[in-house]
Parts: sequence; structure tokens; C-alpha cells
Amino acid sequence: MHVAHLSLTDFRSYASVELGLEPGVTAFVGPNGQGKTNLVEALGYVATHSSHRVSSDAPLVRRGATRAIVRCAVHREDRRALVELEINPGRANRARLNRSPVSRARDVVGLLRTVLFAPEDLSLSKGDPAERRRFLDDLLVARTPRFAGVRADYDRVLKQRGALLRTAAQARRGSRSARRAESDTAFAAAGAGDVLSTLEVWDAHLARHGAELLRARLELVEALRPLVAGAYSALAPGSDPATLAYRSTLSTGGDTDEGVSEDEAAGERGSFDTQTLSTDLGKTLEERLRERLLEVRPAELERGVTLVGPHRDDLILGLGDLPARGYASHGESWSFALALRLAAYDLLRADGGDPVLILDDVFAELDSQRRRRLAEIVAPAEQVLITAAVPDDVPAELVGGRFDVAEGSVTRVR
Repeated sequence: MHVAHLSLTDFRSYASVELGLEPGVTAFVGPNGQGKTNLVEALGYVATHSSHRVSSDAPLVRRGATRAIVRCAVHREDRRALVELEINPGRANRARLNRSPVSRARDVVGLLRTVLFAPEDLSLSKGDPAERRRFLDDLLVARTPRFAGVRADYDRVLKQRGALLRTAAQARRGSRSARRAESDTAFAAAGAGDVLSTLEVWDAHLARHGAELLRARLELVEALRPLVAGAYSALAPGSDPATLAYRSTLSTGGDTDEGVSEDEAAGERGSFDTQTLSTDLGKTLEERLRERLLEVRPAELERGVTLVGPHRDDLILGLGDLPARGYASHGESWSFALALRLAAYDLLRADGGDPVLILDDVFAELDSQRRRRLAEIVAPAEQVLITAAVPDDVPAELVGGRFDVAEGSVTRVR
């Protein structure tokens, strides 16, 4: 797979740009702040419908414009697809495939597959659980595009259930102040029984969509585990082995994001494999999620938030017997983040066809040894796109086409 052409209209700093691209290595070189990352960010957005730099779409639209348009021609084996996304902050985005509208923008997800390395990836090993959940879910969608719908359904149910819990928590606090109601029975007698019955309906929806997402994540972690170990060993030979474990709120009581130590997380308690979660006690994941939601309901009604489900799980990264977070050095943390991306690349390639590799200002962050090893690993890819502040930041193993980027213009020099 490779991108043959990229066209931007009112995307970030570009009023308009047209770029012809080829297989092999292409570098975008120029001082910081000139728009290099904007070019590769646009391709990443086509692939995932999200940016690796910001959480909302508004910053992607050029100042003064109301929308941005990204078009790219994707070649895969003997097929060619023209994908167009219209980014409309505050409104639904629109998409076209081969110049024909599609019913939903997410219907074009998967036509372009990318693996993007960026300085922000350090948050995979040092950041909050949300960053690692996003890594897993983006990879799920890249491998199986229908999971974009599963994620959307789960997020919709979570939002609706959260709104109901906030209403219930406010009503509960009000009834306590007036009547000192301390139980669900007293709470219902205070006039909120309809909230509880509606909550049971949302429990069923959350368990159904959550179980599908959880099962897919567990299977993905099993597939990633040996690939991450191999990639980390290649980047940092002689280091302790890299390990992965999945921690689920099915065991942690709903506090995965809050107050659980990494030492506990790295151990057996709270970490599961696919077989354990799928078959323990002869219950399905959906059944177990329903049970856990009932168990934590008093706490949820008190706090007004959903405490159980994939949205509070975590991917635990370990080096030997210790968790990477809090124990790994800066270089080890970088190597682990890179190993996750390389494992994702290997997994997508095994599914059929090389994804486009994007390395956004990565080499400047690495020492010479890691820089050389990463360059050697990615060099055989069908298409590699690199951003760098100066030509010397591009390793000799990755010399190829080059564009200079300065003052809003992109000029091919090689």
C-alpha cells in the first residue's frame, strides 16, 4: 500500500497544496513550525479519523475557513481508491470514495492504513491509561474497520448512561439532604425509581457493546505480546524483556484509572488473558460485565460515573518483573513506545499489505544506536514518510525523495 497523491484545502496552515508521492522513502525537511507535521497528520487523519496531536477537529481547519478537505489517492496492489474527507468542526464530517458520497464518514476507514511514530508516542509508556486504550482501539479499527462502529456504539451508550447516573446522583444527594435516604429502596421512594429501571436498560446495552470491545482487545493483546517483545529486543538488545498484560475493571472494582498502583497492576491480580476472561466460571464477558455493573451500582449512584467497562481498562507495559511506567528510563520508555508501533506495523502487514509508515520528527529524539536500529527495521517498508528539521536527522539508510517545507510552501528537491 502507498499514497500516490495528497491534496489539502484549508487544512491547518495550508490554503491549498498538491503533492505527488511515490513508494519508498520520502522526507519532508524544514525548520520547526513550517507545516511538515501538518502534511503527515492529514494522512493519519484519513486512516483513523483522529489526529495524533489534538483531540478535537477545530484546530485542523485553517483560521478563517469553515471546513477543511483532505484527499488522497491510495494504491493497494492493483487497486486505486480516491478518498476524500470533509472536516466540519461541530458538525458531522462527510466523506467521498472515488468522488461518490458515502453514507457515513467512517465507511472509508481502513482504505488507508498507516502506522505513525511521533514524539507524542512517549505517552504510551509514560502517560495515562487513555493513551494505551486509544492505541489498542485504533489498531483494532485499522485491522477490522467495523470496530469503528463498535467503538461509536459503546461511546454513545456510555455517554447516555453517564448522563443518567449524574441525574441519579444529584437526585440522591437531594433526597439525602431532605430525608437522609441511605438505600436504593429509600432512593426509589424519594421518586427516582424510574431512573433505576432505566439504568438497567443501559446496563444491558453497555454490557453487550463493552463485551465485544473487550474480547477484541484481549485477542489483540495476545497477538501483540510476542511482536512487542521481539521489537523491543531489536531496539534495545540485552535489556529486560518487554511484557504486556491487560487490566480489566472486571477485577479491579472500577478503579483502573484512579488509585491503583503500577506494582499491583504488573502482577497477576487484575491482569487477564483471553481464555481467563472468556471462560472463567463458565460465564460470558457480557454476563460478567452485567454482574460487575450491579456490584458497583451503589458507588456509581454516589459518584455519578460509570466505573466498570473497557473505558476504564489499561494495557500494562512491563520490563522484566517491573512496570515500565515509573521504572523505565527515558531511553527504555522510548524503546517501548517504538516497539508498540513496530508491533502494530508487523500485525497489519501480516493481515495483508504493508501499511504506510510515518515517522514524524522521531529520529531527533533518539540516540545514535536506536536511530540506526529503527532505520534498519523500517527501511524495507513499501512507503516511509519522514519529517525532519534538518537533512542530517534523516538516517543514511532512509535516503530517498525529499521535499523542503518553508513559509507555507512545499517544494520537491529530489
